[in-house]
Amino acid sequence: MKSTEITKHGQHTLSEIFSQPQCWNACLAQLAASAELRAAIQLARPGAEWIFVGCGTSYYLAQAAASSFNYLKLPARAVPASDLLMYPALTLHAGRDYIPVVISRSGRTSETVRAAQMLEKDHNLRTMAITCADGQPLEPACSVTLKLLDADEQSTVMTRSFTSMLLGLQYLAATVSGNDAYRRALIDLPQQVEPLLKNVPQRLRLFVESRSFSDFVFLAQGPLFGIASECMLKVTESSCTYAQVFHSLEFRHGPKSIAGPETLITFLMSGTSYDAEVELLEEMKALGAATMVIANRVESRAQRASDFAIELGLQSPEYVHPAAFTIWGQLYGVYYGLEKGLNPDSPKNLTRVVELADVR
Repeated sequence: MKSTEITKHGQHTLSEIFSQPQCWNACLAQLAASAELRAAIQLARPGAEWIFVGCGTSYYLAQAAASSFNYLKLPARAVPASDLLMYPALTLHAGRDYIPVVISRSGRTSETVRAAQMLEKDHNLRTMAITCADGQPLEPACSVTLKLLDADEQSTVMTRSFTSMLLGLQYLAATVSGNDAYRRALIDLPQQVEPLLKNVPQRLRLFVESRSFSDFVFLAQGPLFGIASECMLKVTESSCTYAQVFHSLEFRHGPKSIAGPETLITFLMSGTSYDAEVELLEEMKALGAATMVIANRVESRAQRASDFAIELGLQSPEYVHPAAFTIWGQLYGVYYGLEKGLNPDSPKNLTRVVELADVR
């Protein structure tokens, strides 16, 4: 594909992806100095369970945020806004204390706004929101709103808004839990990631252009499963391509039947489960699948069993890494969409916001 075509299509999405380290710096500085962060901290109560609520990308963000909160000994889980609206009794139980956090880039997503209204009015729960927009319907529906305005986007799909809101929620968790080492590691992450954006994208684009696949699978365990889910969605949205996600070691239990030369299996490998995932990687390579590995450290076994590998080389604990892993799924989706002649800035059938008609 000619470079002029690439600048015409996908330019907003690519610009927003590449802006992430700078955006993270700006958002974390803004958040740390905000009165809203102090108000959110006041809502934190010992023993309460944090409930993260979102739709689509924001739900996968909720999964990643809940993982970090649990790591910092703040009990948490993620719930799709639709499930909370349709089946509240499966999430909310009498006699338990909850701190709901509703996630929406636009602050206008109908299901998240309705979920916030239900939590506040029907369940008398003080609810916080995190968004990238100002003065939208989600804000008055919640008791506290964290706004990361620098992370908003022009493109349809969420990229820097996802990672920036994730880092914002991780920063909140670090502050509430009093874990200063984790908080400092989050602040250091942007300058560690920025050099990766200088050489890895061109290698990744050449890999995308050299191979064509009919099946895409993303695998991860633990703190990276929500990220693998988001990478799956980015490939689906940006390239109109069907993709799947599984917990890594679950892939052996049936889904591996699709492994073969036409399947690209991407492993997001965390430190704790690395050895077990390398064994699975070698097994899938032996079955003939194409493999891509994203890991903080790519040792020789993983290198030999991968068709393409990205080593992050971050100097921080694994629960700080999720945002850095996300970038490569975002880029793969855009590059593959461009290779198919599509415009990832404006994918088929999608809008920036899902707004539903009011039910009377």
